[in-house]
Amino acid sequence: LRSEPERVIADLHPRYLSTRWAEENHPDRVVHVQHHHAHIGSVMAENRYTDPVIGFSFDGTGYGTDGTIWGGELLVGDLGGFERAGHLGAAQLVGGDAAVQRPYRMALSHLDAAGVKWDERIPSVSASPDGEREVVRHQLETGLNSVATTSMGRLFDAVASIAGVCHQVSYEGQAAIELEALGTPDAAGAYHFELVEGSDGLILDPGTVIAAVVADVVAGERPGVIAARFHRALVDAVVASAQYLRRQYDVGTAALSGGVFQNVTLLEGAKQGLEGAGFTVLVHRLVPPNDGGLALGQGALAGQR
Repeated sequence: LRSEPERVIADLHPRYLSTRWAEENHPDRVVHVQHHHAHIGSVMAENRYTDPVIGFSFDGTGYGTDGTIWGGELLVGDLGGFERAGHLGAAQLVGGDAAVQRPYRMALSHLDAAGVKWDERIPSVSASPDGEREVVRHQLETGLNSVATTSMGRLFDAVASIAGVCHQVSYEGQAAIELEALGTPDAAGAYHFELVEGSDGLILDPGTVIAAVVADVVAGERPGVIAARFHRALVDAVVASAQYLRRQYDVGTAALSGGVFQNVTLLEGAKQGLEGAGFTVLVHRLVPPNDGGLALGQGALAGQR
C-alpha cells in the first residue's frame, strides 16, 4: 500500500507465515502479542472496555509463552498486559496435525491423562486402528512428536469421539459443532470439572469429566445427553473459576473470547451464569470471537504498550 509502518504487530508463534514476514521485513519494528491475550484484547476493544477483566480465552490452538500449545486459558489483566491465572488441565497433542484431524487420537490422550483404560467398548478406542493405537501409546510414553496442550477445542474433540459422535474431521471445528448440535436441552444432570490450585494457577481438571463421559457411554447413554451434560459442566466450571479469581484479584468483569465461544450453547450458558453470579460480562457482537477478530486485539494491546 506504499506505506511505511511505525510498528508491525505479530503473533508469538515463530512458524506463522505472518510472524516470519514481520521479522524478515521489519525486524526493528515488530511487537509480539500472545495469541490468547489478543483474543481477550479483541473483546475488550470491541466493548471499549479498559479496566481489568477475568478473561476466558478458549480455542483450538495458540502458541503459549512457555512454548506449549494453549487454548483453555484463564487470564487476568487489562490492555496493558495479562497474567495467566489458570488453564484447562493439559493433555498431550500426539502427532501434531494428525491429532487435530483425527479426534480419536485426542480422545486416547485425554483417556490416558485421566487414567482411564483404553477399553474397546469406548467408541474412540474401537475407531483407532490397532497399529496406530500402539503408535499413540508409544508417543504418550516417550513424548515423541508430542507436545502438551491445554486446548479447550481439543477437549471438545476428545469428548465428541468418546461419545461416538465424530472420529475424523473434514473441516475445522467439526467435532465440536456436531457435539453441540446433538445436545438434548431437557436432559438431566451435569458432569463436573475439579478445580485444583496448581503451581501455575487454577487448573480446570478434565479427568473427572472424561471418566464420567466414559461411564455414560459404557452404560449406553445417548450422545445427546452426554453432550448436554458436558456443556453444563463447562458452564459451571467457567462460573466457579470466575468466582474463585474474583476473590483472588478483586475483579468483577468477565470477558469471553476465542473460537470455542462460537458455540452458542456454551456462550449463552456462561453469560447467563456469570451475570447471575454478579459479573459484568463482555462478549462479541460485531467482531468474530475466533481468529477473525484477532487483529483487533493485537492492535489494541500493542497500541496500549
